Amino acid sequence: MRTLCASTLIGEFFVIGFAGLVAMKSDDLSMTAVWTVCGVAMLLSLLLCGTITRPGGVALGWAFQIALVAGGFVVPVMFFLGVLFGALWGASVHYGRKIDAAKARWAEQAATGAPS
Repeated sequence: MRTLCASTLIGEFFVIGFAGLVAMKSDDLSMTAVWTVCGVAMLLSLLLCGTITRPGGVALGWAFQIALVAGGFVVPVMFFLGVLFGALWGASVHYGRKIDAAKARWAEQAATGAPS
């Protein structure tokens, strides 16, 4: 699960950076505010990569997805991209858990010598 979820978060790292470039064009926002918010969000996406397997890590990831969608109030295309990455996050969690369960079964079979 860690690999799939981390891949999604790394993709979001780049999307947040590009959204910051788009938000800079807004006359209502200062460059300092844009890059402070984007920098913190980019840092959080990287830090979340390390917390995925810890208790509450997936829940923090979901909260991050909600925040990404809320970014659409500043950069409207983030509504679409946030929902897209939210779907990717859900798929990463779902299929990652399936892969982890299959790996555990294979390791158990290998340890007991049971035929596959």
